[in-house]
Amino acid sequence: MTIKQDATVIRVCVGSTNPVKMNATRQAFSQVFPNHIIHCEEKHAPSGVADQPMTEAETRLGAQNRARYCFKSSTDKEKNFFVAMEGGVDKFEEGAATFAYVAIVDSEGNLMTGRSANLPLPNTLYKRLQAGEELGLVMDEWFNTDNIRQKGGAIGLFTNHAATRESVCTQALILALAPALHPERYL
Repeated sequence: MTIKQDATVIRVCVGSTNPVKMNATRQAFSQVFPNHIIHCEEKHAPSGVADQPMTEAETRLGAQNRARYCFKSSTDKEKNFFVAMEGGVDKFEEGAATFAYVAIVDSEGNLMTGRSANLPLPNTLYKRLQAGEELGLVMDEWFNTDNIRQKGGAIGLFTNHAATRESVCTQALILALAPALHPERYL
């Protein structure tokens, strides 16, 4: 999909009501399309996966499901993009880590997917997640915070806010948008 240079507004449907995800989307699209006004609308979108995805595949699927849901359920033909993010965890050779997948569907139905970097997790935390707890709730308990998943996330807490959930999602979205910026190269 190509954005016309004379189009002043880019309309994005975000498959979440989480302010972190809304801000990440606004930031990413503002950086990628600096000469446009970015209009983001939130929408509850089901992931179709567990509340705490425990594998890369499940996390990617959750993001893609949310973005596709927004695209398929949209009656507004003015939307340019449909965006979703899903945080998850998995065990890698280096140990347990959390990360996010992002999915973007353009107005023609083309899917672009990206992923953030890994944040290493302590084994004791990972074991609690394996037992069915959610990362945000455990982090709230450990760091005496309230609803950290709608703020800096585990990433913010473990990096002393040098990085945040919003900053890594913003970066992942920017990278995932490369095919929209250069469609002729991604045939």
